Amino acid sequence: MKLPISIIDAFTNKAFSGNPAAVCLLKESIPDEQMQTIAMEMNLSETAFVEKTKDTGYFGLRWFTPTLEIDLCGHATLASSFHMLQSGWATPGDTIHFQTKSGELRVKSDGEWLEMDFPLIPTFEEEHPYFKDDFFGEKVIQISQLRKNWIIELEDFEAVTRVIPDLPTIAANSEEGIIITAKGKEPFDIYSRFFGPNVGVDEDPVTGFAHCALMDYWYQKTGKFKIKAFQASKRGGVLHLEKHDDRVILRGQAVHVLEGTIDF
Repeated sequence: MKLPISIIDAFTNKAFSGNPAAVCLLKESIPDEQMQTIAMEMNLSETAFVEKTKDTGYFGLRWFTPTLEIDLCGHATLASSFHMLQSGWATPGDTIHFQTKSGELRVKSDGEWLEMDFPLIPTFEEEHPYFKDDFFGEKVIQISQLRKNWIIELEDFEAVTRVIPDLPTIAANSEEGIIITAKGKEPFDIYSRFFGPNVGVDEDPVTGFAHCALMDYWYQKTGKFKIKAFQASKRGGVLHLEKHDDRVILRGQAVHVLEGTIDF
């Protein structure tokens, strides 16, 4: 069997930055085991599989890290939507409807930007059982919890960029991973990074789901409904966030970098 596959850099407007995702547009279903094997072979933070559903106008969307299937991924949704628009699976200006493990997700194009309608992830201030006042040498300002992850606010954006994490320590003290964040420098309101060794991603270049939680976290602190965010990984990525009740709009750009075929 031959399966077309593409790599899209998400949350960026230039190649070799942002977060790369592999995308497969499936004309027919393949077994879950093959999806996981392909994701392991691609060895990116996520590989996305898009499948047309019969007579509904919706598309099925699933995301796999090299080690497991996850229930929400922003950058691979952005990459999938971008690739669908480039491949004629979707029309510019129309809303793309995805059925996922996190419910319905909606994406539409706005010029060079894509707007993703995602669930807002609630966060709650909580004491961490291991990290208290220090995160690998950087002062901790506040700690909050979300489902299977933690947010640790540091003193400033420079602290976020300086952190050298000990990944085994993070793995031992989180269910999935840890988001670090701080107030940003112009033109960005916030900086962040995400470490997810327990989901097979030591440091994710740009993390959409994390910003669904960061929107809630920073709204609680600042009252801002709109946030410009920078994820300060080595590749870097830009997101524009907007809160609408229990939803968050994530706006980003994407670039096509590679196209090929998997034989299996």
